[in-house]
Amino acid sequence: MNLTPLKSLNFSKKARNKGKIKFLIIHYTGMQSMRASIKRLLSSKHKVSCHYLISREGKIFQMVEDCNIAWHAGKSKWGKLENLNINSIGIELENKGHRFGYQKFPQKQINALVRLCIKLKKKYKIKNPNILGHSDIAPLRKFDPGEKFPWFKLKEKKIGIWYPLDLNKQTSLFKKLRAKSIRKFFFKNLYKIGYRYFNKEKFSKTDIFIIKSFQRRFRQEKVNGKIDLECLKISDYLAKNH
Repeated sequence: MNLTPLKSLNFSKKARNKGKIKFLIIHYTGMQSMRASIKRLLSSKHKVSCHYLISREGKIFQMVEDCNIAWHAGKSKWGKLENLNINSIGIELENKGHRFGYQKFPQKQINALVRLCIKLKKKYKIKNPNILGHSDIAPLRKFDPGEKFPWFKLKEKKIGIWYPLDLNKQTSLFKKLRAKSIRKFFFKNLYKIGYRYFNKEKFSKTDIFIIKSFQRRFRQEKVNGKIDLECLKISDYLAKNH
Protein backbone atom coordinates (compact mmCIF):
# COMPACT_ATOMS: atom_id res chain seq x y z
CA MET A 1 0.00 0.00 0.00
CA ASN A 2 1.35 3.41 -0.99
CA LEU A 3 1.37 5.89 1.88
CA THR A 4 2.57 9.44 1.36
CA PRO A 5 4.16 10.91 4.50
CA LEU A 6 2.83 14.33 5.50
CA LYS A 7 3.91 14.78 9.08
CA SER A 8 1.80 16.69 11.58
CA LEU A 9 3.27 17.65 14.96
CA ASN A 10 -0.18 17.64 16.55
CA PHE A 11 -0.03 14.53 18.70
CA SER A 12 0.59 13.59 22.32
CA LYS A 13 4.25 13.18 23.28
CA LYS A 14 3.79 9.90 25.12
CA ALA A 15 3.54 6.95 22.72
CA ARG A 16 1.04 4.12 23.30
CA ASN A 17 1.55 0.42 22.92
CA LYS A 18 -0.11 -1.59 20.17
CA GLY A 19 -2.69 -3.12 22.53
CA LYS A 20 -4.25 0.29 23.23
CA ILE A 21 -5.50 0.62 19.65
CA LYS A 22 -9.03 -0.76 19.56
CA PHE A 23 -11.02 1.61 17.31
CA LEU A 24 -10.99 3.13 13.84
CA ILE A 25 -12.81 6.46 13.70
CA ILE A 26 -13.86 7.77 10.28
CA HIS A 27 -14.25 11.51 9.69
CA TYR A 28 -14.70 13.93 6.84
CA THR A 29 -12.50 17.01 6.66
CA GLY A 30 -15.40 19.48 6.39
CA MET A 31 -13.20 22.04 4.63
CA GLN A 32 -13.55 23.79 1.28
CA SER A 33 -10.49 22.14 -0.28
CA MET A 34 -7.80 19.54 0.26
CA ARG A 35 -5.28 22.33 0.63
CA ALA A 36 -7.29 23.96 3.42
CA SER A 37 -7.70 20.58 5.14
CA ILE A 38 -3.97 19.87 5.10
CA LYS A 39 -3.20 23.37 6.37
CA ARG A 40 -5.51 22.90 9.36
CA LEU A 41 -4.27 19.39 10.16
CA LEU A 42 -0.67 20.66 10.17
CA SER A 43 -1.43 23.86 12.07
CA SER A 44 0.04 24.20 15.57
CA LYS A 45 -2.61 26.85 16.23
CA HIS A 46 -5.66 24.60 15.64
CA LYS A 47 -4.18 21.53 17.40
CA VAL A 48 -6.12 18.94 15.41
CA SER A 49 -4.74 16.02 13.46
CA CYS A 50 -5.40 12.51 12.23
CA HIS A 51 -3.36 9.44 11.49
CA TYR A 52 -4.47 9.16 7.86
CA LEU A 53 -5.97 11.54 5.30
CA ILE A 54 -7.47 10.21 2.06
CA SER A 55 -8.03 12.49 -0.93
CA ARG A 56 -11.00 12.22 -3.28
CA GLU A 57 -8.63 10.61 -5.80
CA GLY A 58 -7.75 7.88 -3.30
CA LYS A 59 -4.28 9.08 -2.30
CA ILE A 60 -3.47 8.16 1.31
CA PHE A 61 -1.36 10.49 3.46
CA GLN A 62 0.02 9.39 6.83
CA MET A 63 0.13 12.39 9.15
CA VAL A 64 0.71 10.77 12.55
CA GLU A 65 2.29 7.39 13.32
CA ASP A 66 -0.11 4.74 14.65
CA CYS A 67 1.80 4.50 17.93
CA ASN A 68 1.15 8.17 18.67
CA ILE A 69 -2.13 9.67 19.89
CA ALA A 70 -3.53 12.02 17.24
CA TRP A 71 -6.07 14.72 18.15
CA HIS A 72 -9.07 13.79 16.03
CA ALA A 73 -11.91 12.55 18.27
CA GLY A 74 -12.09 15.34 20.86
CA LYS A 75 -14.63 15.00 23.65
CA SER A 76 -16.18 11.61 22.95
CA LYS A 77 -17.74 8.49 24.43
CA TRP A 78 -18.47 4.98 23.27
CA GLY A 79 -19.52 2.17 25.56
CA LYS A 80 -17.39 2.32 28.72
CA LEU A 81 -14.71 4.51 27.17
CA GLU A 82 -14.31 8.30 27.08
CA ASN A 83 -11.97 10.51 25.06
CA LEU A 84 -11.34 7.97 22.33
CA ASN A 85 -8.15 9.57 21.00
CA ILE A 86 -6.26 7.31 23.39
CA ASN A 87 -7.71 4.11 21.91
CA SER A 88 -8.24 4.93 18.26
CA ILE A 89 -6.80 5.62 14.84
CA GLY A 90 -8.39 8.60 13.08
CA ILE A 91 -9.00 8.55 9.33
CA GLU A 92 -10.06 11.75 7.56
CA LEU A 93 -11.74 11.71 4.14
CA GLU A 94 -11.56 14.80 1.95
CA ASN A 95 -15.13 16.11 1.73
CA LYS A 96 -16.58 19.63 2.04
CA GLY A 97 -19.05 18.40 4.63
CA HIS A 98 -22.47 19.71 5.59
CA ARG A 99 -21.24 23.27 6.05
CA PHE A 100 -19.66 23.84 2.63
CA GLY A 101 -21.62 21.52 0.30
CA TYR A 102 -21.70 17.88 1.37
CA GLN A 103 -20.49 15.56 -1.40
CA LYS A 104 -20.82 11.91 -2.28
CA PHE A 105 -17.70 9.90 -1.54
CA PRO A 106 -15.96 8.85 -4.81
CA GLN A 107 -15.35 5.16 -5.40
CA LYS A 108 -11.56 5.69 -5.59
CA GLN A 109 -11.65 7.23 -2.12
CA ILE A 110 -13.76 4.41 -0.68
CA ASN A 111 -11.54 1.77 -2.31
CA ALA A 112 -8.48 3.34 -0.67
CA LEU A 113 -10.29 3.48 2.68
CA VAL A 114 -11.23 -0.20 2.41
CA ARG A 115 -7.61 -1.18 1.75
CA LEU A 116 -6.42 0.87 4.70
CA CYS A 117 -9.11 -0.47 7.06
CA ILE A 118 -8.33 -4.08 6.10
CA LYS A 119 -4.66 -3.49 6.87
CA LEU A 120 -5.31 -1.77 10.21
CA LYS A 121 -7.97 -4.30 11.26
CA LYS A 122 -5.54 -7.13 10.78
CA LYS A 123 -2.55 -5.37 12.34
CA TYR A 124 -4.37 -4.29 15.53
CA LYS A 125 -7.06 -6.99 15.68
CA ILE A 126 -9.82 -4.37 15.59
CA LYS A 127 -13.34 -5.74 15.87
CA ASN A 128 -16.04 -4.68 13.40
CA PRO A 129 -18.30 -3.00 16.02
CA ASN A 130 -15.33 -0.75 16.85
CA ILE A 131 -15.19 0.82 13.39
CA LEU A 132 -17.16 4.02 13.93
CA GLY A 133 -17.99 7.45 12.60
CA HIS A 134 -17.13 10.66 14.41
CA SER A 135 -20.84 11.36 14.91
CA ASP A 136 -21.25 7.99 16.66
CA ILE A 137 -18.84 8.97 19.42
CA ALA A 138 -19.67 12.71 19.53
CA PRO A 139 -23.35 12.91 18.46
CA LEU A 140 -24.11 16.25 20.11
CA ARG A 141 -21.57 18.16 18.03
CA LYS A 142 -20.52 16.16 14.95
CA PHE A 143 -22.23 15.00 11.71
CA ASP A 144 -19.36 13.21 9.97
CA PRO A 145 -18.91 11.15 7.95
CA GLY A 146 -22.64 11.68 7.42
CA GLU A 147 -25.56 10.12 5.60
CA LYS A 148 -23.80 9.83 2.23
CA PHE A 149 -21.05 7.64 3.62
CA PRO A 150 -21.53 4.05 2.32
CA TRP A 151 -21.30 1.97 5.50
CA PHE A 152 -23.18 -0.85 3.77
CA LYS A 153 -20.42 -1.08 1.14
CA LEU A 154 -17.78 -1.37 3.84
CA LYS A 155 -19.75 -4.19 5.45
CA GLU A 156 -19.56 -6.09 2.14
CA LYS A 157 -15.77 -6.04 2.69
CA LYS A 158 -16.20 -7.18 6.32
CA ILE A 159 -15.55 -3.71 7.71
CA GLY A 160 -17.91 -2.32 10.36
CA ILE A 161 -21.47 -3.46 11.08
CA TRP A 162 -24.77 -3.37 9.18
CA TYR A 163 -28.06 -5.25 9.26
CA PRO A 164 -30.15 -7.54 6.99
CA LEU A 165 -32.37 -5.59 4.62
CA ASP A 166 -35.40 -7.71 5.52
CA LEU A 167 -36.35 -7.15 9.16
CA ASN A 168 -40.12 -7.46 8.64
CA LYS A 169 -40.49 -10.34 11.09
CA GLN A 170 -40.07 -7.91 13.98
CA THR A 171 -42.79 -5.49 12.89
CA SER A 172 -45.72 -6.78 15.00
CA LEU A 173 -43.84 -6.37 18.29
CA PHE A 174 -43.04 -2.71 17.71
CA LYS A 175 -46.53 -1.74 16.59
CA LYS A 176 -47.77 -2.52 20.11
CA LEU A 177 -45.38 -0.05 21.75
CA ARG A 178 -46.84 3.23 22.99
CA ALA A 179 -45.10 6.58 22.44
CA LYS A 180 -43.35 6.65 25.82
CA SER A 181 -42.28 3.02 25.47
CA ILE A 182 -40.92 3.64 21.97
CA ARG A 183 -38.41 6.20 23.24
CA LYS A 184 -37.32 3.95 26.13
CA PHE A 185 -37.01 0.86 23.92
CA PHE A 186 -35.00 2.67 21.24
CA PHE A 187 -32.56 4.35 23.61
CA LYS A 188 -31.96 1.13 25.54
CA ASN A 189 -30.98 -0.45 22.23
CA LEU A 190 -28.65 2.45 21.43
CA TYR A 191 -27.01 2.11 24.84
CA LYS A 192 -26.35 -1.60 24.17
CA ILE A 193 -24.84 -0.75 20.79
CA GLY A 194 -22.48 1.76 22.43
CA TYR A 195 -24.04 5.22 22.00
CA ARG A 196 -23.86 7.62 24.94
CA TYR A 197 -24.76 11.24 25.84
CA PHE A 198 -28.36 10.50 26.85
CA ASN A 199 -30.45 9.18 29.72
CA LYS A 200 -32.07 5.83 28.91
CA GLU A 201 -35.12 6.60 31.02
CA LYS A 202 -35.62 10.34 30.72
CA PHE A 203 -36.44 12.52 27.70
CA SER A 204 -34.04 15.35 26.83
CA LYS A 205 -34.02 18.18 24.29
CA THR A 206 -30.77 16.71 22.94
CA ASP A 207 -32.41 13.37 22.06
CA ILE A 208 -32.88 14.58 18.49
CA PHE A 209 -29.10 14.77 17.98
CA ILE A 210 -28.66 11.17 19.14
CA ILE A 211 -31.48 9.93 16.89
CA LYS A 212 -30.06 11.79 13.88
CA SER A 213 -26.62 10.38 14.56
CA PHE A 214 -28.06 6.86 14.49
CA GLN A 215 -29.99 7.67 11.30
CA ARG A 216 -26.93 9.10 9.54
CA ARG A 217 -25.25 5.78 10.15
CA PHE A 218 -28.04 3.23 9.73
CA ARG A 219 -31.16 4.98 8.37
CA GLN A 220 -29.58 7.30 5.83
CA GLU A 221 -32.57 7.95 3.59
CA LYS A 222 -34.50 9.69 6.38
CA VAL A 223 -32.47 11.78 8.82
CA ASN A 224 -35.30 13.59 10.61
CA GLY A 225 -34.72 12.93 14.31
CA LYS A 226 -37.92 10.90 14.64
CA ILE A 227 -38.00 7.31 15.88
CA ASP A 228 -39.94 5.36 13.27
CA LEU A 229 -40.57 1.66 12.79
CA GLU A 230 -37.41 1.16 10.75
CA CYS A 231 -35.28 2.79 13.46
CA LEU A 232 -36.78 0.43 16.04
CA LYS A 233 -36.20 -2.67 13.92
CA ILE A 234 -32.65 -1.76 12.99
CA SER A 235 -31.64 -0.75 16.52
CA ASP A 236 -33.12 -3.92 17.97
CA TYR A 237 -31.26 -6.12 15.50
CA LEU A 238 -27.95 -4.36 16.15
CA ALA A 239 -28.40 -4.44 19.94
CA LYS A 240 -29.00 -8.18 19.85
CA ASN A 241 -26.34 -9.12 17.30
CA HIS A 242 -23.35 -6.92 18.04
